[in-house]
Amino acid sequence: MVSPSVLMVGCRESAPEFGHDRVRAMSLEISRDLPTEAAMQDVSVVVDKLFGTPQSPRWPRRWMRSEAEQNLVSLQRLEIAAGGVRSDQANVHSGLYQEHCVICHGIAGSGTGAASRLQVPYPRDFRAGVFKWKSTTRSEKPTRDDLERALVSGIPGTPMPSFRTLPSSDRDALVDYVIYLSVRGEVERRLLAHAVDMLDYDESAPADELRIQLRDEEALAQQSGADSTASMQLDELSDGQRAIADVIHDVVGRWVSAESSPVPPQPSDEGEALAASVARGRELFNGPVVACAGCHGQDGVGGLPSLDYDDWTKEFTTRIGITPEDTEAVKPFRKAGALPPRKIEPRVLAEGLLRGGDDPETLYRRIHHGIAGTPMPGIEIVVPSEEGTGVSPRDVWDLVNFLEAMKN
Repeated sequence: MVSPSVLMVGCRESAPEFGHDRVRAMSLEISRDLPTEAAMQDVSVVVDKLFGTPQSPRWPRRWMRSEAEQNLVSLQRLEIAAGGVRSDQANVHSGLYQEHCVICHGIAGSGTGAASRLQVPYPRDFRAGVFKWKSTTRSEKPTRDDLERALVSGIPGTPMPSFRTLPSSDRDALVDYVIYLSVRGEVERRLLAHAVDMLDYDESAPADELRIQLRDEEALAQQSGADSTASMQLDELSDGQRAIADVIHDVVGRWVSAESSPVPPQPSDEGEALAASVARGRELFNGPVVACAGCHGQDGVGGLPSLDYDDWTKEFTTRIGITPEDTEAVKPFRKAGALPPRKIEPRVLAEGLLRGGDDPETLYRRIHHGIAGTPMPGIEIVVPSEEGTGVSPRDVWDLVNFLEAMKN
């Protein structure tokens, strides 16, 4: 079956195009009780001009306010990852995203590739800018090292394989391309919300001053005497154009500022001390304070019914008043590209197979911050009071030791 993003013409395929986030537009329309078609038309044009196509990606450097933002990704690496699969006489490959990733994650990074419906869990939709497996806090973007680690290690227990055998330069290009797709998608989503919330978009577009639209960038550069990479002058922009600059700055800036959260030193428990730590961790896991067993089952053996959904599903269901099991209400979103709602399954920890890494520091961060995009909450960690209340760093290390004991 041919992917919807590819049109067949005789024996030749036309170049794929980025789709736009119709599911997001429909969700906004219901939650805001305002039509979004006019906003979608303007935002789509802007996003296409700023970020280019799957064959010829662009990075809108002139709309960014710092060198760090402008250099977040390399256009040269984007060009290696973009386009159709090809290789030169030295067997150097290009089109890496379509070669390795598109079958699951889709052309636009929507997580709706041709194989997506058959996979458990679904492939990640990069466009919301939310990533599960990372070393940063719950609300932050992953670091480049986090994305590189996912490519090298894969995601155990899922269809996401390891790309360890790829040259490091190829993995660098794929990391850039994933960031590019995520920035492109989140900019579109944020601009849609800003248009209907702040710029008077309704059934029709507002006055030109408020519209999401671009000026002639080359003319602006000539007027200011700047080169093609110079940042936009905010005082020369309309309200609608300033919204574009603000959204890009916020989205890209959060990628630039992402840092791994610190982890306190792990106590050097051995022998009886380690056994005592594991026992304390087991008690915490099954007890009412941390309450891990409420989802993962006593001692992490699972077996509890799954009733919740991840954030990607909730966006077009429970958050706008739609029951995920209501197939008729969900049908328009399915036609717009959403995957069928599927309950999220808490990990059966007793099997010892942990997604997203199982080293001690990773486990500590996961307990502390939870898992972004899922119902898995984080735990507030406090310095113990005189009464010994609250979850302390020592308690978290006890939980880590208990989880590690399950692997052995």
